[in-house]
Amino acid sequence: MKAIGYTQSLPITEERALFEFEAAAPLPGPRDLLVRVKAISVNPVDTKVRMRRAGSPEAPVILGWDAAGVVEAVGAEVTLFKAGDAVFYAGDLNRPGTNAELHLVDERLVGPKPATLDFAEAAALPLTSLTAWEGLFDRLQVPRDGGEGANLLIVGAAGGVGSMAVQLARQLTRLTVIGTASRPESRAWVERLGAHAVIDHSRPLSEEIAAAGLGEIDYTFSLTQTDRHWPEIIKAARPQGRLALIDDPASLDPLPLKAKSLSLHWELMFTRSLFATPDMVRQHEILAEVSRLVDAGTLIATAGTRLGAINAQNLKRAHAALESGATIGKIVLEGWD
Repeated sequence: MKAIGYTQSLPITEERALFEFEAAAPLPGPRDLLVRVKAISVNPVDTKVRMRRAGSPEAPVILGWDAAGVVEAVGAEVTLFKAGDAVFYAGDLNRPGTNAELHLVDERLVGPKPATLDFAEAAALPLTSLTAWEGLFDRLQVPRDGGEGANLLIVGAAGGVGSMAVQLARQLTRLTVIGTASRPESRAWVERLGAHAVIDHSRPLSEEIAAAGLGEIDYTFSLTQTDRHWPEIIKAARPQGRLALIDDPASLDPLPLKAKSLSLHWELMFTRSLFATPDMVRQHEILAEVSRLVDAGTLIATAGTRLGAINAQNLKRAHAALESGATIGKIVLEGWD
């Protein structure tokens, strides 16, 4: 099968930062689906992992954690899917990634592809949907169908996770949803997704919130540059509020949270698969619900840019775009050369 990988952490401008090679087709284990990958999307985690490999060159590592495709074969103990099913999923950090024609994934991490989306549109959804859903409902414990009178601040609302978090909060809760964006095009995107208000994160957040008359913040979901915004997030928070984040701040001092008794929560959608938690099948359930909500027209697709076929050149372009920090929505690739 065709695959795209790397052996050394190199700047994305280097020829061998990502390259194509032939690999043996994998064989499914008891709970595995063997999926023929039709489309992928690219996430910040792809670029972060690519730059964390130390040591001398070894066998190529295949990246990628978002995919949509068709089940080609199933393991002996699989009960949720069968060959021929169209699926979407975000995969597992412990295993080779989705940047390959054939990919193995545990059925408990997989959802049925939304029938109303093509494969590229579907591939844009899994990782960001899971991260946004878990961040809101598992970590922040936002009340489903509740929260009237409270508000939610989403820092970095125009990105992939933000695009889903805005929609889920607006459609599935009664919170006042506040997104941050700094450019006209990203602001328009966040407004289209349903945010009640959009503020400029290039300015002090607490001042922007106060100027808009939005009051103190009950829930904050910080998706990017948390260390930069940390003092302002704390200043804007309501006493006994809840904060969640997904990025990797170089340093973060939790002591200022004490005066307001603020709670801090981390969200990593790979935790369930990394540790094979007893509730791992919850990701299947979340993706099935997301699929249903998309097909019902409640959620819209967040594919922002289609870069063409799945090959090393286009994948390098996608990594470069993500590293620029100026993407809107998700970057997707579809089909193999």
